[in-house]
Amino acid sequence: MTGGWQPTPFRQFILKIYSRCDLACDYCYMYEMADSSWRGRPLYMDDATIDAAAVRIGEHAARHGLRDIEVILHGGEPLLAGQDRIRSIVSRVRAAAGDKVRVKVTLQTNAVLLTDGFLRVLDELDVRIGVSLDGDQVMHDRSRKRANGRGSHGDVMAALTRLTEGYRHLFSGLLCTVDLRNDPVGAYQALLEFGPPAIDFLLPHGNWVVPPPSLYPASTATPYADWLIPIFDRWYGSPRRATYVRLFGEIIHLLLGGASRTEQIGISPVAMVVIETDGSIEQSDLLKSAYEGAPYTGLHVSRDSLDDVLKLPSIAARQIGVEALCATCLDCPVHTVCGAGLYAHRYKEENGFANPSIYCRDLFRFIHHIKDTVEADLAARSEGL
Repeated sequence: MTGGWQPTPFRQFILKIYSRCDLACDYCYMYEMADSSWRGRPLYMDDATIDAAAVRIGEHAARHGLRDIEVILHGGEPLLAGQDRIRSIVSRVRAAAGDKVRVKVTLQTNAVLLTDGFLRVLDELDVRIGVSLDGDQVMHDRSRKRANGRGSHGDVMAALTRLTEGYRHLFSGLLCTVDLRNDPVGAYQALLEFGPPAIDFLLPHGNWVVPPPSLYPASTATPYADWLIPIFDRWYGSPRRATYVRLFGEIIHLLLGGASRTEQIGISPVAMVVIETDGSIEQSDLLKSAYEGAPYTGLHVSRDSLDDVLKLPSIAARQIGVEALCATCLDCPVHTVCGAGLYAHRYKEENGFANPSIYCRDLFRFIHHIKDTVEADLAARSEGL
């Protein structure tokens, strides 16, 4: 800061409104990986915590002159909080933000509880809905099961039908976790069935201590790039790309000189913060995949402002771009596009996050495939002019 750098204010606020889930997905970073802090959290945000969180969000927006912010209702499974509590949270945050701030609210759900009653409430509140879906029934139910082992695909299909037939204007898109056991193009086609406006493909969480499935640090194989490339080729070659695939679009945007708008890729300052059910203010909850207490800040909405969070070195490390990258990454020709990948995927016990992503080889190959494809396309178009 003495050299002139200033932190980027938060524009995205993730509210963990319920700390448990009605599914037991085997790849879940919340309940199946390194951090177990959820065990000590209250089930839901109580009224005092909701009010304190709303005030902190409102004062942060006012202090930085923000006119648009996003609040994401998250969990666990946020629908377990119930219709009345969700209505209360959304209403109080918007009231605290005031008339001059547009508060976009989204909810990420497994959709098992997405009934007509919930849809009516979310429509009334103008809450956009993202749904987790991993493909067809066999693909989805490999991992996204209930505690008794029963799959959730049927319930999700019914919920997506209700959402897309009666409330499509609320549909923000689908989130799909990459599973190498699933056919990539088959999974993509299953997601397109409901005409989502956007798809997020998420690499399963892992790091140099606990690598993701079928990824071996000593190997030169690139199984995740191999899985994604056929989907990219299908998407890019489609005459109408009505469904935006965020990872693909972001990489193209970065290759053309733009700035990243997701923490998955690129070096843009991270501008999101998490508020837990007990009011604790934390870094990205994806860090729970790295080690016990990784997102911890020691700050709380009852006593600390969100500007206090911006002053933490751990937050600065997510906002200073290339200065936070290790020497290996800085020597890489695509480091401004890759940005060392998702922060949580860089972790090693001996030096924390000052490393390339555990997905380094996959990202390098995938980015170069997209670069070669786009360059060839642009060259062909130029010749045709």
